[in-house]
Amino acid sequence: MNPNTSSACCEVQSVADDHADDWLFLCPDLAEPLSSESESREDQEAGEQSKLKSKLVSAWNSIKYGWSLKKKAKFKKSSPVNLLGKSYNIKNEEDRESFRRCFVSLLWLTYRRGFPQLPGSSLTTDSGWGCVLRTGQMLLARGLILHLMPPGWTWSAQYSLVKDDLDLLQSADNTEPGWAVDGKQRGRKLSLGSLLDRPMEATHRRVVSWFLDHPSTPFGIHRLVELGKSSGKKAGDWYGPSIVSHILRKAVAASVDLPNLVVYVAQDCTIYLQDVRRLCERPHPHFWKSVIILVPVRLGGQDLNPSYITYVKKLLRLGCCIGIIGGKPKHSLFFVGFQDDHLLYLDPHYCQPTVNIKKENFPLESFHCKHPRKMSFSRMDPSCTIGFYAKGQKEFESFCAAVNKAVATSSETYPMFIFAEGKSREVEEGISESTNCITYIQRENELKSDDTNSMDEFVLL
Repeated sequence: MNPNTSSACCEVQSVADDHADDWLFLCPDLAEPLSSESESREDQEAGEQSKLKSKLVSAWNSIKYGWSLKKKAKFKKSSPVNLLGKSYNIKNEEDRESFRRCFVSLLWLTYRRGFPQLPGSSLTTDSGWGCVLRTGQMLLARGLILHLMPPGWTWSAQYSLVKDDLDLLQSADNTEPGWAVDGKQRGRKLSLGSLLDRPMEATHRRVVSWFLDHPSTPFGIHRLVELGKSSGKKAGDWYGPSIVSHILRKAVAASVDLPNLVVYVAQDCTIYLQDVRRLCERPHPHFWKSVIILVPVRLGGQDLNPSYITYVKKLLRLGCCIGIIGGKPKHSLFFVGFQDDHLLYLDPHYCQPTVNIKKENFPLESFHCKHPRKMSFSRMDPSCTIGFYAKGQKEFESFCAAVNKAVATSSETYPMFIFAEGKSREVEEGISESTNCITYIQRENELKSDDTNSMDEFVLL
């Protein structure tokens, strides 16, 4: 098993628990020496067992999921591909290249291993339990790129396909910088545009650095786990899309790097406009902050209600949509687009080595994915969180009109969520986050009266 290709999924934790002794016998190299002679034998065994389980989860999933990482999604040339508000005709070479560039520019946040130990645990990896936190990071990263970069920004080819992030690939005659596509190198001269890209690349690198896995970063795994404590979560637990939404809200509110950005989390499938306006106007009513709006929803009972597929597509066609924290049962994914009846997504279930935060020019390639993945809408779990971004007051009003139109339904169908002019009832901090459930719109006979499924069920065993 190659640790560089190991990936994990939440559902295999119990397998590692049941077979830890067998794996230790078969793979003695997975065991580590005791951390300290001063520790009690009981503490030592507990710590070693926790570390071993983490390694077993990665090892197990390298077998179960490793081969799928190399698979490439097949796209129909006869149908447009929609990616976060833009449509591409992939029969057209220029459109196909634009789609590739836009997809590669999305930040890809995956499982990592070897980061500083998480407080209150012996874990140095989130493999096997942190997939929803990672999809939440990807959604937030998309919002930050829209917030900090000019419209239409993509990761420059001169930067996106370099060997070490410091030097450009050289063309055959070694006189002109070039870039590679599908293993072939194509020469391209540095232009004024590429020189102007440099400040944007510095911002891009800064955004990526905010998500590095270290206690000092504002949106890294350490910070998100710390903020999850108020919701009753700890390192090693499984998080749901609703709880992660509130964790992201707190993380942005605490960040000193984003004074002009706020996050609003909808309650009871309702966006309360007065609450959003009050949040964006603080502390000066004449200065409107940018806002990321997160809407936790449940689109069905045990399975996705097919009636909502049309509305999910409509939302993913909007430029204000920044993606969906969703997935399939027990397997969180970040949905960014669709083609026909298949969703496009980024998958966090790939365990990579931790990037050294002290390295000034740390490599960026592991934060970008070159190959889109596809999944049938029918496999989508009904629990998800939909994200939107509005840069200012004018954009917020446009967002309200566009999204209202997209989710508007006939009298026979319940909407995914609604807008209300008033404000929500005041609740104590943490109550709505710690209950693991929210009110959601329900069809007749969709759930039994004693159904206890929550918004976060798909990440639980």
